[in-house]
Amino acid sequence: MEAFITIAIFDYIHEIEILKHRLDQEGLQYYFENEIMSSIVPMYSTALGGIKLKIHPNDFETVKTILQEMKYDNNLKIV
Repeated sequence: MEAFITIAIFDYIHEIEILKHRLDQEGLQYYFENEIMSSIVPMYSTALGGIKLKIHPNDFETVKTILQEMKYDNNLKIV
């Protein structure tokens, strides 16, 4: 996971739930940095720099397409 890159940053834990299901459907490797801390103490999300979606570099184009599709339904910040 050291080679994983940040592709998007979210402010709130609820913003990532549907995205998780979509990424799982595609069978992609990913994780959300700061997810646990943000679910325990939501106000820490901003202090930690947000909830960061980390992906394998080989999946960049696929995840970028998924994020663009979902952008019209969510307020996502793409890095």
